[in-house]
Order: sequence, then structure tokens, then C-alpha cells
Amino acid sequence: MLRQRRIRHLTAVAAAVLLLAGCAGTPSGQAVVGRWGSTSTGQPNLDIENDGTFSGSDGCNTLSGKGQIDGDEITFGPIASTLMACENVDTWLGKAATGNVSGDTMTVLDDGGSTIGTLKRSGS
Repeated sequence: MLRQRRIRHLTAVAAAVLLLAGCAGTPSGQAVVGRWGSTSTGQPNLDIENDGTFSGSDGCNTLSGKGQIDGDEITFGPIASTLMACENVDTWLGKAATGNVSGDTMTVLDDGGSTIGTLKRSGS
């Protein structure tokens, strides 16, 4: 009887651990993953992968790096960028520190916490 109780207890603990592990970095992080912005000339865009790797353009320069996804937010790591000069293009995306997703909109903030722009979800 005692052995059966222990087995049930261990089974319940194992199930709880698996359930919590499944919640750790999953479905909510999917809010950030995908394509953001427009690939039209002069427009900012990002492709963000499950592991936080991102690539895209600020509308002029190509951007790439690896960030950390936590729920509906990404903290961008150092951003590698080309350094082309383009007329009439606001290269705000290269200054991104974090991005917060609400619905189909990502609000991008700089390292001071100020909103510098938004990107709309544009596909998978």
C-alpha cells in the first residue's frame, strides 16, 4: 500500500514537472516569431526565428543578430548591420533594444525605453 502511494506521488510530481517544463518557453513566445514589417523598398522588416535569431532590413541596411524571446517580448542582442547611406530612409530599426507584441503589432523600443517605431505582422 505504501509503495503504491509513493508511485502515485512520484507520478504526480513527474507530470507536474513535465507540465511546467512545457510552459517554460513555448506557445506565448510564438507571438514574436515570424515576419514583421514590409519588404518593400525603403521599409523596415524583420524575420524572427524560434531561437531568437533575427534578420531583416532597416529599409536601407541589412540587419542580423540574436535576441532573447520571453513571452510576447524580444530583447535584441547586438545588431550587426551594413553601413550604407540611403536618402529619405529613417533607419530607426537599427536602434532597437526590445520589441513588444500585442496582436499583430510589434512596438519597438530603444535602449532608453522610448518607442521608436512599430512593425505589423506580415506573414509566417
